[in-house]
Amino acid sequence: MNERNILRHELIGLKIKIKYSSNKYLIGLLGKIIYETYNLIYIKNGNKIRKIPKKSCIFIFFLPDDKEVVVDGKLLVGRPEDRLKKRLKYW
Repeated sequence: MNERNILRHELIGLKIKIKYSSNKYLIGLLGKIIYETYNLIYIKNGNKIRKIPKKSCIFIFFLPDDKEVVVDGKLLVGRPEDRLKKRLKYW
């Protein structure tokens, strides 16, 4: 997994931080992805589980090789299994 193909991989288990959100209380939230649906990412932060909308956020993913990748949540909207089939433009 690297910064160019992160959208085609499983996100569950990755550390994540919210860089920007339309909800100011979510900005800076740090946690681990435990579940993913069409529109939401479930993040475990301490003992709490937070539901985060994909569409209104910009995320920082921390990859296992200590790299950080910034991803617009609009690119993540959709079922995880369908996102693998989607044709994506690389930036």
